[in-house]
Amino acid sequence: MQSRFKLFGLTLATMLAFAGNSLLCRQALAHTGMDAASFTSVRLLSGTLALLLICRATSRPYRGQGNWISAAALFGYAAGFSFAYLALPAGVGALLLFGAVQTSMIGYGCWRGERLAAVQWLGLLLALTGLLGLLLPGAAAAPLPASLLMLFAGASWGLYSLRGRSAAHPATGAANGSGKAISLTAGNFLRTLPFTLVLSASVLLASAFDMGRLSMPPAGLAYAVASGALASGVGYAIWYSVLPYLKATQAATVQLSVPVLAAFGGVLLLDERVSLRLLLASAAILGGVALVLLEAKPKAEPKAGPGS
Repeated sequence: MQSRFKLFGLTLATMLAFAGNSLLCRQALAHTGMDAASFTSVRLLSGTLALLLICRATSRPYRGQGNWISAAALFGYAAGFSFAYLALPAGVGALLLFGAVQTSMIGYGCWRGERLAAVQWLGLLLALTGLLGLLLPGAAAAPLPASLLMLFAGASWGLYSLRGRSAAHPATGAANGSGKAISLTAGNFLRTLPFTLVLSASVLLASAFDMGRLSMPPAGLAYAVASGALASGVGYAIWYSVLPYLKATQAATVQLSVPVLAAFGGVLLLDERVSLRLLLASAAILGGVALVLLEAKPKAEPKAGPGS
């Protein structure tokens, strides 16, 4: 990775892919009639196939990679993400997800004994205030059940990132680190498939009591495949290829762009509106997280995985 321009281009493409997950999911669920369980299952299946093809093409092992706890966290993220987007606009959902991911990872670091400077505590308080501002009752408030689901999805991704972040920058070198991370991701995606079967079976059972249904219109399927194979599978592969070349604060800070990109995409592509509450909450959450990350000492810097 000798060219800074190439590094910038790949990093931008990755952030667009992560923001695209929110847009694709919201479009499929709100405008095609696809159900959240089917979107989750198709996304994880197509993501698995894409990652396995990448591993096969690059001669990277995937058999025996990953573990069931990480796979459960990955599934929890994907399912919570999909069901939350039944009611949340793309920008609001991405902001809640990002805030929950970063807050959970920072909170874990504090629990493990990492010390925060005064300005970092201020940043964390500011970010939590922004999250609370999105949830408080009011005309522009995000729906509470869907918001809680997205917070759960963010916490699940935070757990997944914490369990796998050491694979992204081991002492064996950048190339080996990125290759190992892709193999682990492929293995974890593969292990989510039994969970998707249980989810789909549960919806089928619920449909017998007129409490739910599976719906997979062609347009919705196309969006789910694009989300899984391109925005997730290929997106994660590109991310792990550039991650070893970014400083930890760069890797974490660049993800501040994802909710912004998702919000702009929602306005331009999905005809969503941006409220004053969302703008203020965005400033509080993104600004607060930036204060924490930019003041972090090198040994305490989180090198988070993708947050969408």
